Amino acid sequence: MASIIKTLSTAAPLAEVWDAIRDVGAVHTRLVPGFVVATTLEDDGRHVTFVNGLTVVEPIVTIDDQHHRLVWTARGGTSTHYNGALHATVGRNGGTDVSWIADVLPDELAPTIAKNMAAGIEAMQRTLDQLAS
Repeated sequence: MASIIKTLSTAAPLAEVWDAIRDVGAVHTRLVPGFVVATTLEDDGRHVTFVNGLTVVEPIVTIDDQHHRLVWTARGGTSTHYNGALHATVGRNGGTDVSWIADVLPDELAPTIAKNMAAGIEAMQRTLDQLAS
């Protein structure tokens, strides 16, 4: 199983970053606008439409307010297994560090998933940096 990790650091405070991450129905406006273009919450999970037109269903596994950790899976893409997690921690000078970890099968999808996650983390960086001003 391929594991992919992308990270960012922002001057935005942890409380504001976590509030944006945990708002699972507004990922397209509060966390990664331009990377995700639409999000709806349904009984079977978060329905996410990406800028490339792909739509997946992401059942939310946990929203852990104590450890600032969001975990989800995904159905509807090309992977046979996807488990994603965002983890936010106190960073330097009162800012926040965010890690996005994805475990994916088949392994051959790792380069494509990594490229998509890089675009997502760039969108997240831009959005969270706006919370710092």
